[in-house]
Amino acid sequence: MSDKIQHSLRKTLVCTCMGLTMMAGSAISSLANAAPTVSFRVYSSLPADENSAHYVWFQRFQNNLEANENLKGKIKLNYFPNGMLGKEADATQQVRIGAINMMISGSSIWATLVPEVGVLDLGYLFKDYEHVGRALDGKPGKQLSDMMMQKANVMVLGYGYSLGARNIYTKKVVDSPADLKNLKVRVLPVPNFIATLNSMGTVAIPMPGGEVYSGLQMGVIDGVEHDAATVFASKYYEIAKNATLTQHIYNPVLIAMNKASFERIPENLRADVLAAATEATNYERQQSQSMEKNAIVELEKKGVVFKTTDRDYFKQQVQPVWNEFITKYPDIKPIVDEITSAENK
Repeated sequence: MSDKIQHSLRKTLVCTCMGLTMMAGSAISSLANAAPTVSFRVYSSLPADENSAHYVWFQRFQNNLEANENLKGKIKLNYFPNGMLGKEADATQQVRIGAINMMISGSSIWATLVPEVGVLDLGYLFKDYEHVGRALDGKPGKQLSDMMMQKANVMVLGYGYSLGARNIYTKKVVDSPADLKNLKVRVLPVPNFIATLNSMGTVAIPMPGGEVYSGLQMGVIDGVEHDAATVFASKYYEIAKNATLTQHIYNPVLIAMNKASFERIPENLRADVLAAATEATNYERQQSQSMEKNAIVELEKKGVVFKTTDRDYFKQQVQPVWNEFITKYPDIKPIVDEITSAENK
């Protein structure tokens, strides 16, 4: 074979190999762009329902990620509602180690890992949800978030609102604070919830949510404390027709993310992800307040009678609970002071 022919064949082979390499590289690049950069598992104990504060936040966050051209297709969120990944207390441990990447929950459950977060369960700590927002968007929120990072290895992406203040719904008519005395009221199995309701004169009965309706039916409990939307969705109004607007606890929704999981997000995208979470938090807060109002209207249609009560009286009654908690966790004193000073700002 002549040198000229050999040279021509070599040239053709080189060009062919280069072409194949470029095509392969292009295909790999296309696949890389098509596939999500990172995939996260997101936990919630509540249903994937429009009446769930958790789901309202999640949907908005997911929409924000997809609407951002920098983030679109880069992050995939796999939502596991209804406690599909286990009990909330177990889920906090899973988020701490990164087996679950994100968790949307009430703040109370995190006190199992970071006891100081239980400050948000103190009765009459907050005047209303606007007060919650001012405090947790400011220094107190940052201090609690820092504690979450140090003790639980998680970032707080936002503090949302539950679907309204917690009030007391009873079978018996309650005309004054004294009428609550010795009534058996179901509470969350959380120390400061139990202590708060006991200090208000009731007998606090910790009970799983699934047992509340039958407990009301059989007289195991005389009432329940919860937000209006949950009372409506759970049909407690069929038995407990009297609502006392104690507004005793405004514990927030807390969105937590494992620190190492967050660091899997490319550095140039992290600010956009945080902005998407902040907007979702602001949106969920707005929605929660209208959802509470709507739930109260619906409960009134079902025959529930709402009555105001002496909140200042109850606030005085719960002060020993505050003092005991602050004595046990002295680092929380400056946070309590900051929160109370934010009440009328």
